[in-house]
Amino acid sequence: MATITIKNIPHNVYERLKNRASANRRSLNSEIITLIEQAVFSQPVDPEAFLKRARQLREISLPYRLSDDEFNHAKRQGRL
Repeated sequence: MATITIKNIPHNVYERLKNRASANRRSLNSEIITLIEQAVFSQPVDPEAFLKRARQLREISLPYRLSDDEFNHAKRQGRL
């Protein structure tokens, strides 16, 4: 495996990386590798295809409307 040294990282960027790593339960090194992989292997998004899929999902979910009370109750139950 190759090794990369990164110099002169701005303090605010370093802190945000540390926070992300902690939130994702990863080491700082693993978080950086994950972010690099996402950047290198990500595919461009076709906005029209994305919107088409969102509209399809909205149509499918129309019969399953939840009130705010039902939604909040489900959230509370999921946290138990």
